[in-house]
Amino acid sequence: MERKVIIQENDFEKARKLIRENSGKKIIFSGDDETNRKVLEKENINILLLNQSGRKDSQKQRNSGFNQIMAKLAKKKNITIGINLDEMIKSSEKEKSAIIARIKQNVKLCNKNKLKMKFIYKNQKRNIHDLSALGLVLGMPTWMVKYL
Repeated sequence: MERKVIIQENDFEKARKLIRENSGKKIIFSGDDETNRKVLEKENINILLLNQSGRKDSQKQRNSGFNQIMAKLAKKKNITIGINLDEMIKSSEKEKSAIIARIKQNVKLCNKNKLKMKFIYKNQKRNIHDLSALGLVLGMPTWMVKYL
């Protein structure tokens, strides 16, 4: 079984150091929006985990921490986009609806750019059929659900 390492860091230099120390392992990276973009551009990671809680949406647009430019970079480097499942489950009802809306926006962007998406969870093992059903509800096409 391949080893996974989750790196959560908002300082780019520290993140770069941790990524380089763990080369050879499957790297799941999560940081703030600016660090995510820099890591996406400059480092080799496998999964970019986008956290959705604690964001402020503008009146006309959702702030999902992912955009067209990042999608093109991820496609070029063959990076999978991660969805934080624990964050979705633990959030309050109001926050949960905003998180789901942001994830749906990211799903559309990933579908448009033919990017893979994956649910990332730390706590307990999840049923693969439940995850694929959730993926379909969130708007993932069937080809994307296959990789869950």
